[in-house]
Amino acid sequence: MDTLDKKNDMINVINDEILKYLKKYSGKEMYEPMEYSLKAGGKRFRPMIMLLMCEALSNDYKDAIPFAVAIECIHTYSLIHDDLPSMDNDDLRRGVPTCHKKFDEATAILAGDGLLNIAFEIMLDKLQNNFEKKYLKAINCIAISSGTNGMIKGQALDIKAEGKNINEKELFNIYENKTGKLILASMKAGAIIGGASQEQLEIIEDTAYKLGIAFQIQDDILDIEGDQEKIGKPINSDLKNNKSTYVSIYGIEKAKKDYINLSSQVLKNLESLGFVNKQIYHYIKNLINRNS
Repeated sequence: MDTLDKKNDMINVINDEILKYLKKYSGKEMYEPMEYSLKAGGKRFRPMIMLLMCEALSNDYKDAIPFAVAIECIHTYSLIHDDLPSMDNDDLRRGVPTCHKKFDEATAILAGDGLLNIAFEIMLDKLQNNFEKKYLKAINCIAISSGTNGMIKGQALDIKAEGKNINEKELFNIYENKTGKLILASMKAGAIIGGASQEQLEIIEDTAYKLGIAFQIQDDILDIEGDQEKIGKPINSDLKNNKSTYVSIYGIEKAKKDYINLSSQVLKNLESLGFVNKQIYHYIKNLINRNS
């Protein structure tokens, strides 16, 4: 199976498993808005990274599937809430109306809450049915990364920074938490389940940090130069919301240069782990060259 076939096969597995778990854990009252948001599209790159990292270390990704579904539920919940009128007030997400536009604001809030709780139901069920310490460590990693010392912290800092001139340290703190921590959770949890050593985990943490920063810089670039149809949301939304970004602070040329530098370091880390011939290396290399 070539790289593209492998990627498509794994995305199909993720999508099928998402709906399977959603039917199992959701009440009928909230099923439709949660299904709508989960099926609205997206690259599924966080669960893909988790599965491929697990496979790179153990030659199998199936053990990590429940956690990959959980990370996508958490990511989707964060997008639903991020789009709300009280936050970024966006009308489009992944090329379709946002959850609060399709339904209403209260339903969107509850759909996000529901997806967050379903994520932990899925992971705890795995732990309950097969109690291994690695699953407990993976759940802990995901909980910390998505919580008030991770993704939520980043969102809070992002809101606080609106309309203000912030420095590079403050901007990186936002990026590390808002975007980077969920990427860290995906990589690290996959590695933990795959049996990574402590030395490997340290390299993977550094890789995830750099990939998270690079990914957010690329988002900033795409917000200026991107194609709305390809990225699935309005361009210039950061400007509209008066947000400081890497581009607004340093200009687009430096942003592009630093993005290339960080991306190069990510690939060098993966090479040092011996992953050059693994699917994770080629997947992240392609991800780095994205235009949406």
